[in-house]
Order: sequence, then C-alpha cells, then structure tokens
Amino acid sequence: MENASAVGEFLLLGLTSVQELWPVFFVMFLIIYLTNLVGNGAILVIVTLEQRLHSPMYFFLGNLSCLDICYSSVTLPKVLANLISRRRAISFLGCITQLHFFHFLGSTEAILLAVMAFDRFVAICSPLRYTTIMNPQLCILLAALAWLISFFYALMHSVMTAHLNFCGSKTLNHFFCDVKPLLEAACGSTVLNQWLLSVVTGSISMGAFLLTLLSYFYIMAFLLFKNRSCRMLHKALSTCASHFMVVCLFYGPVGFTYIRPASASSMSEDRLVAIIYSAVTPVLNPLIYTLRNRDVMLALKKTFSRKSFKDSQLH
Repeated sequence: MENASAVGEFLLLGLTSVQELWPVFFVMFLIIYLTNLVGNGAILVIVTLEQRLHSPMYFFLGNLSCLDICYSSVTLPKVLANLISRRRAISFLGCITQLHFFHFLGSTEAILLAVMAFDRFVAICSPLRYTTIMNPQLCILLAALAWLISFFYALMHSVMTAHLNFCGSKTLNHFFCDVKPLLEAACGSTVLNQWLLSVVTGSISMGAFLLTLLSYFYIMAFLLFKNRSCRMLHKALSTCASHFMVVCLFYGPVGFTYIRPASASSMSEDRLVAIIYSAVTPVLNPLIYTLRNRDVMLALKKTFSRKSFKDSQLH
C-alpha cells in the first residue's frame, strides 16, 4: 500500500459548490437518512419478532432492509459531515474502504433481488412444493452466497483501485468515493480497471437483472397459459408488484451509472443519479413493501397497538 502514504487523502467536491445550499442539503439528507434507519429498522424488527413472518419471503426482506441501512450508512454520514465542514477531506484508506463497502452492499442487493424473484417464482408456480424447495437451509445458503460473492467482487475493485497512481489532482468530482471518479483522478493506464468495471460489474448486475426478469416471465406465463385464473393472476401481480418496483428503482440508476464508460462530462450526471440509488431508493424500499404488503401492515399495527396498550397500563 505504498500509494496510501503517497496520496494521504482525497478532497470530495460534494453535491454543489454553492455554499448557501449546504444547509438545505444537510436537512434534506438528514431527514432521508433518519427515515431510512427508522423504516428499514422497523421492518427488520417486525420480521424478526413476528412469528407469522418467519417465512423465506420475509427472511429475504429482512436481509434487504439490513442491506439498505448499511448501504446508506456507507455514504450519507460522510456526506452530512462534509455539508457542515469547509474541508471535505477523506483519507486514502477511508476512501478505499468506502468504495469497497459501497460495491459490496450494492452487489449483494442486486443478487438478493434475483433470489427474491426466484422465491416468488417457486411460491406461485410450485405452491405445494414451496416449503420443501425453499427450506431454511437453502434460504440461508442463497443469502450467504449473495453476501460472499459480493464481498470478493468488491474486494477486486478496491484492490485494483488502491494500486493506481494518483500523481495529479487529488480532488474527486463526487460526494463519495466510487470507482469512476477515482479512475478519472488517476494517472497512468486505467484500461484494466475500466474493463473490470464494465465487464464484471455489468455481468453481475445484468446477470442478476436477467434472472429476475426470467422469474417474472415464468410467473406470468404460468398464470396466463397454465393456471388461467384471473383471481390468481391478480393476487400474484399484487404480491410481485412491490418487489418489481424495487427492482426497477435499483437497476435503472445503477445501469445508467456503471454500464457507460467513465468520462469527465458524465460525472455531473453520475452525481445526480448516485443520489437516487445511494439515498432515495433505500428509503422507498420500506415504504413500498409496507404500503403494498398486507401481512407487514398487520404486523406493524399489531406491534404498535401492543406497545400502546402496555404504555396505557403503565400510566
């Protein structure tokens, strides 16, 4: 890690150079971050405590909520700190660590969404064999594989980026450390890094996306051509709609950012899109799942009514 001592630290340009807007952005991102913690934390607690929700679908939903909390925590605390500080520095090691965990958690979410789509496919197309196929051992194995594959994928990016030479400007045209702004700041050849970013990241994200779409395609085909039940089709659509909305919210911005080659002209666009997948999407996920999921809503009402009853007894 000779490069770490040579570089020392990077300066993040942040969201905007207009200082008058910094307090506005600080309040906005603080609200977003706290909403994320409360919303996803509530789902995580309910899925853990409510016995009725101890099923594969809610096991993966709990994993997703945990991911969203960690995902925002990688970037937003530093963004908030920089918005109230005049010096927006991040150490070399801190920058590489942030990059690693950002890609680690983002890749885990992509694979986890594909696993959740497979779970819905088995539940709808093979309901009698659902508990046999999606047994606790398989669920734990699929979740563990998602986390493990993503860890080594992120490790590849962090190690390759850490070995680049940063002999020129140490300013990053972004509000957090990501591969593309670091490649832009590096001197020397970054062809291999660019290739890994496009091919490996594209393969994992698009592979997971295609598996997700394939699961939904088979669900629709099964209901339309084999089951032919309007009631079942409506029920399946309502069950899968929330998950598919989350998939679209996740893959739209990610595809826009990482499939295109890095260039200076695209960095301002990337910053805007990064706000969506790093801050907005993790907040929308719990809202989408709770508002469209009857079981989660009932569990929420049950938990809060139980808490209110205990509070009234105490008073």
